[in-house]
Amino acid sequence: MRSRYSAYVLGRIDYLQDTLAPERRASFDRKAATDWSKKSQWLGLDIEATENGQPGDATGHIEFTAHYISERLRQAHRERSLFRFDEADQRWYFVEGETRKGAPVVREARPGRNDPCSCGSGKKYKKCCGARA
Repeated sequence: MRSRYSAYVLGRIDYLQDTLAPERRASFDRKAATDWSKKSQWLGLDIEATENGQPGDATGHIEFTAHYISERLRQAHRERSLFRFDEADQRWYFVEGETRKGAPVVREARPGRNDPCSCGSGKKYKKCCGARA
């Protein structure tokens, strides 16, 4: 999961497609993934729970929250994802994700230029995450 989050941050859309389960690749919306990757300022990933996904497991679930700023709003995408290990490739593939029910999307106004940065760096927003906006 962390590698897929990093791919969104770095705009590596080919990696996102390559790590999809083969039966999911035909429905991959490359344009939507590219837009979300480019139009978001990525702030971090919280792994909240895992189930299986260890060496020897065929599948694994992960619950996570990805934090980002889009359209001047701080947001959080919460999901429970299923991954499958392919013995032949020795690689994990993303099978499907479900937005976690009952977990509202967090939307906050973007901080002002001279406010402390919301990432916790201790710097002013304009010298930290705001410099990338």
